[in-house]
Amino acid sequence: MPYLADLEQSGIPTVLLTYNEEIRKIEHDSVLWGVPELRYVEASRSSPGGVEEADKVMPLLLDGLTRPLTEKERESGRFAPKEPRILFEGTLDEAQEFYQQTESLPGLLGAPFSKYTDGLPIIIPTEERVAEMLKHTSHKPDELITLQRDVEETAGMSRMPRKTDKFMPLGKRITFKKGEPVRFMPIGRVATVEQVAVNAVMAGCKPEYFPVVLAIAESDPGSGGGGRGGAAYIVSGPIYKEIGMNVSYGMFDPCNRANMTLGRVGALLWRNLGGYKESVTTVTTGLGNAVTSRGFIFAECAEKLPVGWQGLNEEMGFRKDESIIMTAHPGAWGLGQEHMPGVYRSLQRTGHGAIARYLDVKGIVGPHNYLEFLTRGIWACREGGFTLVLVPQMAQDLYDYGFKTKDEIYEWIWKKSFEPLGEYRMRGTPDEHTNGWMGIERTSGKHWKELSDDYMVPAGGYGPWDYCILIADCQETASLRFSGGHGQAYSIDAWR
Repeated sequence: MPYLADLEQSGIPTVLLTYNEEIRKIEHDSVLWGVPELRYVEASRSSPGGVEEADKVMPLLLDGLTRPLTEKERESGRFAPKEPRILFEGTLDEAQEFYQQTESLPGLLGAPFSKYTDGLPIIIPTEERVAEMLKHTSHKPDELITLQRDVEETAGMSRMPRKTDKFMPLGKRITFKKGEPVRFMPIGRVATVEQVAVNAVMAGCKPEYFPVVLAIAESDPGSGGGGRGGAAYIVSGPIYKEIGMNVSYGMFDPCNRANMTLGRVGALLWRNLGGYKESVTTVTTGLGNAVTSRGFIFAECAEKLPVGWQGLNEEMGFRKDESIIMTAHPGAWGLGQEHMPGVYRSLQRTGHGAIARYLDVKGIVGPHNYLEFLTRGIWACREGGFTLVLVPQMAQDLYDYGFKTKDEIYEWIWKKSFEPLGEYRMRGTPDEHTNGWMGIERTSGKHWKELSDDYMVPAGGYGPWDYCILIADCQETASLRFSGGHGQAYSIDAWR
C-alpha cells in the first residue's frame, strides 16, 4: 500500500488487484496512506485462475488505469485517530463487562473478536493501578513512545518500515533516528507512556516490570510483516534477576508471572495501540502463530556461558551490565533434537549411541561436534536461520570441541547450509525474494541468471547473523530451536 500511495501521489495511475477477504483491509489502508479512493479489482483466490481469470480481470484493470479520476478520487489525506484513554469509569463489575466485549467479524465467518483484549480475562486498569505502574519509569505519562537510540533496518520483500510512510525497496538499509515516534502497526498510531501502562496493568504485569514493557512498546509488537504474527522477545542483562524471570527448568512452561505476563503484553499492545483487527485492519489469511499470539518471552542465563562467549546484550553492541530486549520471529517452533538426552551424554562421554554412529566416532571419547547431527537435513523443507537454546553443558562441549566464540558457530552453521543453485531453484520461496530471479545474488554480487546450476548458495539465510545461541540453566542435555536469528535490540535501561 505505501508503494501504491507513493505512485498515486506522484501522478502515476495504479489499480490494486486484491482478494475478496482483503477488501475491508484495503479500504482501511488506503485511507491510512492518503489515497482513500484507491481503485481496486477483486480477484478470486479459489477459482481455477489462469487464462480464464486473466480474461475476467484484465479489462477491469485497464479500465481502472485509464478512466479519468472523479473529484472525490482526487481527494487525499492521512488517517490520524485521536485515541481516547481506555480507562473505564464505573463499578468493577461494569468494567469487567466493558473490557470483555466482543464483536462479530464477517471476515472470520462471524466468529467473535475481542474489542479490548487478547481474548483472555484481564486486570481492570484502574486509575490507582496505572499510577502505580507509572512510578517505575522516569518518563512522563503524556510522553510519546519514541526510539531511544538510532535503529537501522533492512527491507525484506514487501517489507514496510514501521516508523515511516515511505516505501523501502528490497535490501535497502534505512536508519530511524533517536526521538522518532514509534508508529504502532497495523494502523500506524502513536501512543503515550500512560497508554502503555494501561495495557501493562491489563496483562497482569507487576509495576517493576514496566521498563521491560516500555522497551517492548518501543519495538512495536505488530511490526513483523506490517502487523501480523504477534511478537516474541528475548531479555538479556541483569534485569531478569531483578524481576524474577525463570531461566531454568520449565522456563517455556507456565506459572512464572514475569515470563507469562510480559509475553502477553505484546498481544495487548498490538490490539489496543496498533488497532489489530483480523480481516479489517489486517488480513492474515493463514492460521496465525500459536507460539507468539499467546505470549513468548524468555531471558538468557549469560552467567552460564563458556569463557569467551558473549551474552546477547554484548553481541548486540551493549555493555555486559546493560539490560535489553531483542525481537525474535519464531515462525516455527521445533525441538531441535530427535534423541533422548542420554544419547547425547553417551556421545560426549564414551562415543557410544546413535549420534556417535552417525558421526562415525564410535568408541571415541568426546568432545564431538554435535552441530553435525543437529543440522542434518534441517534445510530440507525450510529456509533461513534459527536460534538455538542450549544448556550449559552442551555449550561447554562445543567450546571444548573448538568453537571459542559464538561467531565461529554462526559461520559454521551458515556455511553448512550451502547447496547447488540447481537445487535451490526447486524451493518454495526464492521466486519471491530473488525478485523473480531478476535480482542480484548476495554471495557473488552477480545477477542470478548469470550463475551456473552448480554454484553454491545458502539456503540458511543471508549470513551468519541469521543465527543466534542462548543459554538456559538446565541440567538435562537438551536443546531447543526456533526460526530466526538475531533481531533488533532495544534498551530496557533507557526506560527506567
